[in-house]
Amino acid sequence: MDIKKLDDQVSVSEHIVCDAMSPLARSGVQVVVCNCPEGESEAHPSYVEMEQAALEAGLKFLAIPFTRGRMTREHCETFRGVLQGGEKIHAFCRTGNRSSQLWAGARIMMGADKKQLHSQASAAGFDIGAVLLTVEA
Repeated sequence: MDIKKLDDQVSVSEHIVCDAMSPLARSGVQVVVCNCPEGESEAHPSYVEMEQAALEAGLKFLAIPFTRGRMTREHCETFRGVLQGGEKIHAFCRTGNRSSQLWAGARIMMGADKKQLHSQASAAGFDIGAVLLTVEA
């Protein structure tokens, strides 16, 4: 699992397996967010399996699924609500890119500086340029 830290609260990665929940919990993560649609790949566990593994590790599990290029303001608003809970979050999708875009969209809605977000995402290896152009506070 290649975890990339976006800020002090949020990390992202490629799709994870159920066995990753315990190590995430040990690292301080409290909430796991899946940005993959259910069944995006037959190789990935179901939401039910992921939620069960998360609960067994003492984590909360939430799905905010969307496909590439289909992130909406509602997705960002939902993630903003998770961020406002103040818990440490790990989000994942196929590569981590969608999750980084969702993080940026939610942070923009919370009034974050777009240049700072761009710098943080770039440092983690993600391009959030389209989000910076399309999402407003």
